[in-house]
Amino acid sequence: MYAVTDPTTGEVAELYPTAGEAEVEAALTAAHAATAWGRTSTVAERSTLLRRLGDLHAEHRAELAASIVREMGKPLAEAEGEVDFCVDIYRYYADHAEEFLADEPLDVTSGPGSAVIRRSPLGVLLGIMPWNFPAYQVARFAAPNLALGNTIVLKHAPQCPATAALLERLFTKAGFPEGAYVNLYATNEQIAEVIADPRVQGVSLTGSERAGSAVAEIAGRHLKKVVLELGGSDPFLVLSTDDLDAVVDAAVAARLDNTGQACNAAKRFVVVQDLYDAFVEKFTARLLAGATGAPLSSAAAAENLGRQVDEAVAEGATLHTEGERHGAYFPAGVLTGLTTDHTAARRELFGPVAMVFPAADEDDAVRIANDTPYGLGSYVFTTDPAQAERVADRIEAGMVFVNGVGAEGAELPFGGIKRSGFGRELGRPGTEEFVNKKLIRTVA
Repeated sequence: MYAVTDPTTGEVAELYPTAGEAEVEAALTAAHAATAWGRTSTVAERSTLLRRLGDLHAEHRAELAASIVREMGKPLAEAEGEVDFCVDIYRYYADHAEEFLADEPLDVTSGPGSAVIRRSPLGVLLGIMPWNFPAYQVARFAAPNLALGNTIVLKHAPQCPATAALLERLFTKAGFPEGAYVNLYATNEQIAEVIADPRVQGVSLTGSERAGSAVAEIAGRHLKKVVLELGGSDPFLVLSTDDLDAVVDAAVAARLDNTGQACNAAKRFVVVQDLYDAFVEKFTARLLAGATGAPLSSAAAAENLGRQVDEAVAEGATLHTEGERHGAYFPAGVLTGLTTDHTAARRELFGPVAMVFPAADEDDAVRIANDTPYGLGSYVFTTDPAQAERVADRIEAGMVFVNGVGAEGAELPFGGIKRSGFGRELGRPGTEEFVNKKLIRTVA
């Protein structure tokens, strides 16, 4: 189940055995024992470990990036950028954890005395991570929760076992005690048992809708808190511009990040009618020219995207593309002639294929943008500040980026609504999900 498969060739380079029942029990036992560290160590002590972990990511940047490229095909420069973002995340929480977790005094109006909210850990958390950002996804879940004092059992994607093992070594080398962070090569059936285990207090999953629904069902049955970051089909609205070339460049970057395999990548481009023809012409040319040539994560991923594109064309869309599909390689493309009635318009295309929709005006653009089961991120490009504020308020998504792409940061909350999931990671909200906000009221 856990294997390093080179997406450029399809060859299996390494196999990792899945955990036996004894290993699953050992992981839970260690993580539960380490909760004593989480409850007795200080925030300052845990912050020191996070800073060291960030430094180790920087020191092992080349090794981590090479492992990411080998396992899921990300272009090397993007893999290096992913590791750099991890460094930022660990250092951010090292710098801000004491501020975020300080006692919060309350104004008492119901009688004498004082009251505070004290933030304390819940205990063992299960993290279920995807393959598309093998290091970053772990960092944004692990950093705030280790700062808080929670301990982590981490099930990585079966495609990324080598990166998973390397990350665990870095946590150990940073000085986290045994059990604070445990890598587990578990099966789906074992994960269901882990969620049900009374020692586990919460679950965070980044992945597909199907996986999120399954995990949420099990967690709900056992009254466990869940954070879900699922798919997205983020709209990119072009409402007005005095520099169409710059907007097109941003659109290409937003679609081709990670070879189009990002939950919050722009996937649906909604363009007002007077800019539509010029945008499509420029965007298509630059998207095809700007493709990195990197493979998708697997041949299966390319086959799935191919089926989705073929279905869109069968429904009347036009595909503008160059090159041939083979193995895990999928040529960049642009689908036009779409409306919100097309099946493709309600799906997530996970790869370098963009959908472009004409909009009559602002209201129509917002309608198209919101006509989706997803609600992760969105992008709004306009020269009118009042319009930007108005449209950003109307967009049904967890995140809106105005006149810019690639603007995520360790200090900014990440998450969505609707079928894109619920809960937030990063920023201060990243520390607020798996926490006991304990009221301490002193009357006299």
